[in-house]
Amino acid sequence: MAIILPDTPLTTSPEVARIHRLLKQLPDETYTVWHRLAIHAEPGPDFWVLHRDRRALWIKVSALTPIGAEVFTQPGLFEAPASRPAEAEHRALMQFARANFSTAKTQPLQRIPAVVAFPNLAEAELARLAEKAEIPPGITWLGKECLALNAFTSWLEQHLTVSLTEDDITHLREAFTPEVVIPAQFTVRTPPARAIPESRLRYTAAASTPFLLDYDQERALKTELALSDEARAAINDFTLRLVNGVAGSGKSLILIYRAQLLRRLFPQKSILGLTHNRPLIHDLRARYLALNPESRPVKWQTFYQWCRSLWPKDEPWREPIGQGLREQIIANVWHAHLADTAISERLLLDELDWCKDRLIFSRDEYLAADRTGRGFALSEAQRDRMYTAFEAYQAELNRRGRMDWGDVPRQLWRWVQAGRLQLPQYDVILVDEAQFFAPLWFELIKRAVKLRTGHLFLAADPTQGFLKRRQSWLASGLDVRGRVHRLKKSYRTTREILDFATLLYRARVPDEDDDIETPDLLDMPKGVLPQIIPLTSAQDEITRVANEIEQLVRQGVPKRHLLVIHTDWRGQERLLERLRFRLGASAAVDPKKSAADDAIRVCTLNAAAGLESPIVFLVGAHQLFEQEHSVRLSDEERAELIRDNTRKLYMALTRAGQRVMMTYVGPLPDVLASRLPGFQTGRTSDPA
Repeated sequence: MAIILPDTPLTTSPEVARIHRLLKQLPDETYTVWHRLAIHAEPGPDFWVLHRDRRALWIKVSALTPIGAEVFTQPGLFEAPASRPAEAEHRALMQFARANFSTAKTQPLQRIPAVVAFPNLAEAELARLAEKAEIPPGITWLGKECLALNAFTSWLEQHLTVSLTEDDITHLREAFTPEVVIPAQFTVRTPPARAIPESRLRYTAAASTPFLLDYDQERALKTELALSDEARAAINDFTLRLVNGVAGSGKSLILIYRAQLLRRLFPQKSILGLTHNRPLIHDLRARYLALNPESRPVKWQTFYQWCRSLWPKDEPWREPIGQGLREQIIANVWHAHLADTAISERLLLDELDWCKDRLIFSRDEYLAADRTGRGFALSEAQRDRMYTAFEAYQAELNRRGRMDWGDVPRQLWRWVQAGRLQLPQYDVILVDEAQFFAPLWFELIKRAVKLRTGHLFLAADPTQGFLKRRQSWLASGLDVRGRVHRLKKSYRTTREILDFATLLYRARVPDEDDDIETPDLLDMPKGVLPQIIPLTSAQDEITRVANEIEQLVRQGVPKRHLLVIHTDWRGQERLLERLRFRLGASAAVDPKKSAADDAIRVCTLNAAAGLESPIVFLVGAHQLFEQEHSVRLSDEERAELIRDNTRKLYMALTRAGQRVMMTYVGPLPDVLASRLPGFQTGRTSDPA
């Protein structure tokens, strides 16, 4: 079957639906077909058919029936008709062609012919009708005999005209499907139209040609935007679709654009957008509002914000503890219950989170749980002691009148199961960075999607899934087989940055066997080589980064084009304090707390997923490498930690659109100093 976008007709017209089915049956890999959405007020064709050799055709569908045609063929029965046959269809085609594809030397339909399709009328009826019509040059009428598959395929091959240029096709996509146009402010990639001197750091984003979603992105955007009644009847629960993609492939953009299309197509649908962290939800909300300033809003929340909004008013809210206090309680529990075992504090915390992310609510359930893929084994006796430590940790939280964030969805689940809480029902739930969502989270989300008619749309990059690791989609209760779009082209970053991140990933985790998307490096823009800056102390690191940023700002780089990612929350706070002292109190913000209109964003590594910026500083990388050399780690834990840290590094590096600077305190590890030759190594300069 041909590629047709969208894959299901979004129309109440049975005639348009019939032509949609016909075009979908054209030969595979020969034709791409666009169906123009009804959200556009301007007149135009219903379909644009593009052959792989770039020859094209427009189709406008007429709903005229034999009874309706009698008004034109036998006007004497009553009175003369007020218009000529297919006059509205001709006008729509001509206006679109004149506006978008004609010059003083070119007739509107000279290079792209047009068809008015009459699915209800035979060719003989059309011949009689044509006598009463004024058919403009370049337009052909086709009746139902010619709209049979074999006849139409043969006719089409013979009537397509000259090939279009790539610029022609880009211009037509912009006009015919304006919903795929990407505003310049939405991209941090290098402008394609002109080179920018390296001295200016390639941070500007102006371009003379529009950015458009590519064909794979548009296909992911428009698949199953709506279901027919027949398709709905065949579904047991709800529609599920997953977009997997490499960093910078436009997954978040597709999610925002899908929300926009669904809101415009179905104004009354209830739509919820979810992700895992606050900086990204600020970004998603801001970009959606930029696209849709006047439409009915979509609700954008982090998963925990959504959970908090569902908390019953008659139930006390126990404030979740922060990371520092949590680590302190874990350390105390470990010393009291596990200090004489091979289980480390880190393993205790990791196993506690794994348990809380699943439907495990008792010792027996934990002892019977399938831990396949956890990366380290635990005997039954070790599991028993581990669960005793869990109970001690929870008892300490209760004593303090607190909980941790993992308790929030667990309590909601208990209330749902007990019938005390009814989850709101949504027509559509869109989940960005879905690789970070836990199985228990998905169990709640699935129960909030309307049965049979609801849509669940996920966007994910498994390469970055370090928070909710070692879980498959099936283990999360989601069967995505045959429901996945894969995007391999990165549009955010440069070849040099993606090369660096990918080589680092493969060097540190050579045996990675997860479902990782390999990036397509063909035709990627070139840029500045990533820079590694070795330093001698953490204090020098903070000073050097502040110096570099202050210099960039003085050179005219907009503050909003700078993103600083620190591996540790304490280092993040020190950097925020230093930058505010140097550049002003409003010059730097924590994107968790507020959106950054014109400020430097400074965030932790765990909060950076989904963000992007022309220039990125990665600070504190030495802390990740030092964790991996702890003598308290078992071999299994060390391998797991290296895997997680590698994914964090890959994620952070690929936030950059044009330039990356990475600082490192102490001697560079071999994987940075020697295994990745050819990349810049910045020499330590005087930090004062």
